[in-house]
Amino acid sequence: MTTRNLDALFHPSAIALIGASNRPGSVGSVIARNLFEAGFDGPILTVNPKERAIRSSLNYASIADLPIPVDLAVIATPPDAIPGVIAELGEKGCRAAVVITAGFGEGDKVEGKELRQKMLDAAKPHLLRIVGPNCIGFISTRPRINASFAHLMPKQGDVAFVSQSGAMATAVLDWAHARGFGFSHIVSLGDMTDVDFGDLLDFLALDNATRAILLYVESITDARKFMSAGRIAARTKPVIVIKSGRSAAGAKAALSHTGALAGSDIVYDAAFRRAGMLRVYELRELFEAVTTLSAGLRLKGERLGILTNGGGAGVLATDALEGTTGRIATLAPDTIAALDAVLPATWSGANPVDIIGDAPGRRYADGLSAMLTDPGSDAILVLNCPTAVADSTEAADAVIDVIARHPGAPVLTCWLGETAVAEARRRFAAKRVPTYETPDEAVRAFSHLAAYRRNQTLLMETPPARGFEEPDRSRAREIVQEAVAAGRSTLTEFEAKGVLAAYDIPVVATRRASSPEEAATFAAEIGRPVALKILSQDISHKTDVGGVRLDL
Repeated sequence: MTTRNLDALFHPSAIALIGASNRPGSVGSVIARNLFEAGFDGPILTVNPKERAIRSSLNYASIADLPIPVDLAVIATPPDAIPGVIAELGEKGCRAAVVITAGFGEGDKVEGKELRQKMLDAAKPHLLRIVGPNCIGFISTRPRINASFAHLMPKQGDVAFVSQSGAMATAVLDWAHARGFGFSHIVSLGDMTDVDFGDLLDFLALDNATRAILLYVESITDARKFMSAGRIAARTKPVIVIKSGRSAAGAKAALSHTGALAGSDIVYDAAFRRAGMLRVYELRELFEAVTTLSAGLRLKGERLGILTNGGGAGVLATDALEGTTGRIATLAPDTIAALDAVLPATWSGANPVDIIGDAPGRRYADGLSAMLTDPGSDAILVLNCPTAVADSTEAADAVIDVIARHPGAPVLTCWLGETAVAEARRRFAAKRVPTYETPDEAVRAFSHLAAYRRNQTLLMETPPARGFEEPDRSRAREIVQEAVAAGRSTLTEFEAKGVLAAYDIPVVATRRASSPEEAATFAAEIGRPVALKILSQDISHKTDVGGVRLDL
């Protein structure tokens, strides 16, 4: 992995747009508009052999005509022209390019793959880094760069979003814009011909403008690189992943979209955990998780204390804990005594701590202060239901004051309702206090904190040292060479297990049978029950064709 020349991508002194256009609605026109309107404090040069000016700025007929060197180029030309464009840019001193154009081998198009290799060959002598192709570009808010054909410029923030899908990038951008959520960077990776997740994780881990990293992943092309970069990044800031292609149908869609198999979802799940990342499963959950983790809250365990002015809200939160690894905390006797001293006699007397519907801000402050000292509670969820006799905003201010006196205290808030609690939610957000609309969302946030804690523990674990026995590299090489000689670019399951075994990596006992009788003999040798799978070089998803039988 390398971050070489990625500074030219995120902090260029000058930008060129190759394929700029005045034609309304064209990609070249939209990118030109976005670049000029974003407010980049540096020269933006456009290249199009048919135009004299683009957006009232002097246009250049060719790359050779550019009067100054450019660090970054955005390319929106036909695919056949791009290797030559890359070569010219490299000779002019350009060190990073964003290739918007598709047609470089998505799915299984041989001609496109050959063109992709020509593009890489053109970039290599100049160490020119390429984002894409087949992407929507990228946005970096601090230097005011919008090198994309997205429909919005996001608010400046401290969260980076890296997406393999351009459509997901624009959808997330739209969702975040409506909620006032800001980003440091949004990067659409496309086909990841050069710059990939590993490169950007390395860069963003050290980026002072980024406090948390979000990833939308369809497939990983270099697992070792991704894991190494991911583990480093996850030690410095939260890394949250949403991975598509969980189902067989989704994996097939990912293959046609990016040209890479999505792989086993169980393997991805384990890899994300081992790298200290948090995996989520839907877009709304993605933003809930980053809101929670970027607040800097950390747990010591998974016991939740609940403070509420409504018994029903407390019950909903308790129900939501079912099915998670968390549990309701049991309050210590000293904590109950402290609560008895500051709460009305009618309080619930246990967790959830119901302080009754007329609870003013003072009661919230006293109750929360007592619960924060409880040795059996690892986090506190504070709930509020609006009533006519108590001000929800006053209660929020009281909670904020207590949190200010306990920096880093793991406190989550949930003010139920809409109009009556809007100001309270705004104040929580202004102070970076995690707040949620429903008890379910709040408990899910607690689960994110708990999962993140477990994954960070895994991240810090060191696998036991293995012996000094040398791997059987010759056997592994022989298996791979046989597959290559047969004209294949992937190994069968049997071959893959052979390679793993050659490196002394434990695998399940596997035999290759050529007849039912031989299969029965092997089953008796291994010990039943066994699984029977079709062995085919042409079928990636064997279950789809009835090629798997279990418990035989």
